[in-house]
Amino acid sequence: MTGSRSTAALRLETRSGGGHGRRPGVSRGGTQTTGRARWVAAARRFPTATAILAVVTVLCIFGLVMVGSASPVISIETYGSPWSIFIRECLWMVLGAAVLVFAYRFDYHRWQRLSRPLLVVTFLLLLVVLVPGIGTHAGGSSRWIGFGPIVIQPSELMKLALAVAGADLITRREQRGGAYRTIVGPLLLLTGAAAGLIILQPDLGTALVIGCISLVLLFASGVPMRPILKLGGALAALAFVAGMIDPYRRQRLLSFLNPGAHSSGSGYQVLQSLIGMGSGGVFGVGLGNGREKWGYLPNAHTDFIFSVVGEELGMIGALCVLALLSAFVWLGTRAAVRAPDRFGRLLGLALAAWIAAEAVINVGAVVGLLPVTGIPLPFISYGGSSLVITMLAAGMLANIARHERSIGGGARSRAHARDGHSHRGDRVRAL
Repeated sequence: MTGSRSTAALRLETRSGGGHGRRPGVSRGGTQTTGRARWVAAARRFPTATAILAVVTVLCIFGLVMVGSASPVISIETYGSPWSIFIRECLWMVLGAAVLVFAYRFDYHRWQRLSRPLLVVTFLLLLVVLVPGIGTHAGGSSRWIGFGPIVIQPSELMKLALAVAGADLITRREQRGGAYRTIVGPLLLLTGAAAGLIILQPDLGTALVIGCISLVLLFASGVPMRPILKLGGALAALAFVAGMIDPYRRQRLLSFLNPGAHSSGSGYQVLQSLIGMGSGGVFGVGLGNGREKWGYLPNAHTDFIFSVVGEELGMIGALCVLALLSAFVWLGTRAAVRAPDRFGRLLGLALAAWIAAEAVINVGAVVGLLPVTGIPLPFISYGGSSLVITMLAAGMLANIARHERSIGGGARSRAHARDGHSHRGDRVRAL
């Protein structure tokens, strides 16, 4: 009887939470913990820098595989070997990896001191590329400068220069207590000058990315929405005028509305892209088994590699690419929000906006929702300077994430103290 009473008492204490017993899933404070809450807590503790590097690694490996699958035919026609483009991409990837590691270990605060020299050098390169005999002319555009086997694209470097210089400009003007007009004017001047030189190449897609970076910087700085909307309208009008002046670009810009009506001309590339993605179905025709790359789809390994993904790996493969790119942008935004100072927050948002804008413009063109502007898919399309500079931006984001502060109030207070000033209408904190 005594043993039965002891057992009953023990069971009663366990059910009521008495003694040392506690039901599984119940915290010390008596609140019910769920699997979702545990996942959220684990995600918050997981280092953002590690996650960024992991996502970039997966994207780059996937990009190498897809370039190798999409390029054999054009590689034979151009270089006489099916592996030439793939080998070049591997070499660029190695260089990009070295740049990423450098940026990951290079304190992002030092970029603030380098912002002005970087901006000056980039503007000089944008001017030099327009000089006949110096700039490399290909595909109706003069966008590259060649130094022997090395060819660079200054417009790609301008994305980085504007992100760094814009974040530095806003930070310095706010520290001086200037009105928002002291931010809008200089930033618009930089953006307009850079976009104008890039449009002269011509390269309308990169000019749009430059505009997106500037818009995000203005929004994050707390500038009232009216100037931002005016800037957005001005950029849209400028892009429309620049696209309609030249007959070739006008056809490219308008053909996306009805590519079937221009199937033998400006709409051919988009139409073939849609045919390739449609033939892939849900699971694709198999890696390496696509037909579009056999001369049917121009630029299959560069601007339209997403179409090859959809054809060979199907909707599943395309959604995986979009998920990885979305994860990178989300992690970049998370690194920016958790940055310990104003410059880091603005720079992180500008870099994340850069990658997001490129991904949206590229995928939108491939699926026929946006005009074709020649923007590569980040980390996946074949490219030289574009790939290296994109990986440099990823390394900078990872470095910002290395300095991330916790969400707790103490760390936030210390971060604000390091800023040394209050941020008027700071939309970054609202994230």
